Amino acid sequence: MNRTLLFVTSFPPRECGIATFAQDLVNAMQKNFAGKLNIEIAALKESGKPNINKELPVTYLVNPFDIDDCIAFAQQINQNDKIDLLCFEHEFGLYGGEYGHNLLAMLSLLDKPFIIRFHTVLPYPDSKCARIVSLVSTLAAKVLVMTQSSATLLTQVYQVPAEKIIHIPHGTHAHIVDDPTLLKKQYDLEGKKVFTTFGLLSENKGLETGILAMKDIVKAYPDVIYLILGKTHPVIFSRDGEKYRESLELLVKEHHLENNVRFVNSYLSLETLLDYLSLTDIYLFTSKDPHQAVSGTFVYAMSAGCAIISTSFIQAKEMLDGEAGCLIDFNNPVQLTAAACRLLADPELRLKMSRRAIEKTRNSIWENVAIAHIAVVSDILAEDKILPNLPMPYLDHVDRMTDEFGMLQFSIHDAPDPEFGYTLDDNARALIAMCMYNTELKSGSFVNSLCRRYMDFIGYCQKPSGRFLNYVNKEGAFTDMNQEVNLDDANGRAVWALGYVLYANRHLPFDIVQHAWTMFRLSMRWMGKLQSPRAIAFVIKGLYYSLYYRKDEAIKEMLGILTEKLYTAYTQEADENWHWYEAYLTYGNAVLPEAMMMGYQITGEEKYRTVAMESLEFLCSKTFTDSYMKVISNKTWYHKHADSQQEDGGEQSIEVAYTMMALNTFYHATGEHSYLEKMRLAFSWYLGNNHLQQLIYNPLTCGCYDGLEKNNVNQNQGAESTVCYLIARLLMEQWNKYKYVATKHNHLEPARLGSN
Repeated sequence: MNRTLLFVTSFPPRECGIATFAQDLVNAMQKNFAGKLNIEIAALKESGKPNINKELPVTYLVNPFDIDDCIAFAQQINQNDKIDLLCFEHEFGLYGGEYGHNLLAMLSLLDKPFIIRFHTVLPYPDSKCARIVSLVSTLAAKVLVMTQSSATLLTQVYQVPAEKIIHIPHGTHAHIVDDPTLLKKQYDLEGKKVFTTFGLLSENKGLETGILAMKDIVKAYPDVIYLILGKTHPVIFSRDGEKYRESLELLVKEHHLENNVRFVNSYLSLETLLDYLSLTDIYLFTSKDPHQAVSGTFVYAMSAGCAIISTSFIQAKEMLDGEAGCLIDFNNPVQLTAAACRLLADPELRLKMSRRAIEKTRNSIWENVAIAHIAVVSDILAEDKILPNLPMPYLDHVDRMTDEFGMLQFSIHDAPDPEFGYTLDDNARALIAMCMYNTELKSGSFVNSLCRRYMDFIGYCQKPSGRFLNYVNKEGAFTDMNQEVNLDDANGRAVWALGYVLYANRHLPFDIVQHAWTMFRLSMRWMGKLQSPRAIAFVIKGLYYSLYYRKDEAIKEMLGILTEKLYTAYTQEADENWHWYEAYLTYGNAVLPEAMMMGYQITGEEKYRTVAMESLEFLCSKTFTDSYMKVISNKTWYHKHADSQQEDGGEQSIEVAYTMMALNTFYHATGEHSYLEKMRLAFSWYLGNNHLQQLIYNPLTCGCYDGLEKNNVNQNQGAESTVCYLIARLLMEQWNKYKYVATKHNHLEPARLGSN
């Protein structure tokens, strides 16, 4: 797909919230879908302001207050064959005529399909307003709103069909600051508890409510400072000058708050704004308008993890549930004072609100909003789903999760949580990922240092018997779980990792390879005693890879013995409708058919190939839809005699990565391009091609979220998820090297994957 989308909107350098919104959305779409969609801008002129110069991506200028210009614009677009779809940003004040009637004249003449987004939906319209909104909605291919309340109003008050309305939340910027204290020092706020409000100033902001509350707050907390960030709204300034700001400054002086209220009278850059939000302890939203549908400033503050005190406007009532912030009545400084003092006295409550606010807005980071818009575009233009470009395979979160001893097991959001210590499982997978990194990209001292750290951890876990322990606490001691849990799978993963080191020997330092060979040979003592199919499969993989390093008959013989065991497990459990090795599908399932195919490649036994093909086809029938991968839920697993309809949620990164590894192995064994197609489709799960249409990869931290649930994404970014994502991403380096032409009818278009 290479279609052109034209946004009709206010746009920078114009200073207004919709202009900023449009620029952020366009930037996100261009960044993530570069080369797959052309985006142009028709910038709306301001009433009474001189024309601005056109600079890309602005290709048109429209005077929405001149109906003749609106009509001429519609005719000009109709004659441009390159424009496929338009997206109008709607606010009543943006267009001329009563209730923006000029827009209706423009839309009624358009021959192109268009989307319209209502930034405001009035709850009590008069008959003319209702008629115009209804007519505009009738002409539109889809109607976008940013709150569920707006969607409800459109259906109940304006009679817009529900199937035409799409709810896409206002986009937000994710931002990480490691040390807010240092940031406060940088902005001359050291030692202060910071309240913040930002946005273009107008009387409707209700900022006097925050100032009046401050006079009582500072009596109990004299170190509090209230930052009022932003210039006066250009429309207000052109009409009244700085009258409103000056009235606020007089109020500050009247109550002797000069040391506790600071005005930052400028239009802040995004980076500076996010810095201010990151150092904010409590964000104040004091708007006077109960019918305000959405506020970009409000969701930006939530996304930054601010504890929030807000008046009860529509979006705040939807998003603040008591755990994410506090609601107060309009124009009520007494309630604001009480809420602020409660939060200042309870740092744990503020932290809880901060985390909850982040969780509730992660579905609305601009990358997710861009994905949602592309899905709408694809649907209207009847195109195959367009997938985002490949992210770069950065190691930031891998490094963050690794200390001097090894890779930690869990995190709280993106912050490593040492409380639960380490596992052999995670360090074995991390070692495989680093070997793949060296093989697929470029080896270096940093990656080699990580390899040594994970290798040393595996060595620490190996006992003189050759077997391994799995669970290590934060002090480095083995825990009682090693006696309570079956460790066969963990031992199998360790062998797989050691075998993979041997396979990648040409890309690794000699000492790492020798250390792996020593531990691998010691492990040979117990391999033949394994009975668990999954543990056997991991060991088969390790044996298979080791044969690329040294053609050892004992290794080949052991691989044959274990492959026969796996084959026997299959023949004992499989029947006409169940082509599997166990009576259930659980986690990391694809390792079983992959190991069987590897057994065939070494032994040449045709029966192993047959079983490998049957079992992978069976697994894919349970985990792939026509358009995306649907992972087996860890809440219920998939049992032999269960209903075929599985519960949404409980999807984890490990299953996607293991499936991709199996598909890659099958492609090399058979040369069948269909495995590449499924491999690409599986990876797209991380990029938002899932039932929630949300990123599972975190582009800010370069980590991976811990799970895709029914209605949300688990925001923690632990070792297993992150390392499995990295393995999957490195497999896509191989995918990009394969040149093929798919011939399957009605297939998903092979993704034109590039790198941002």
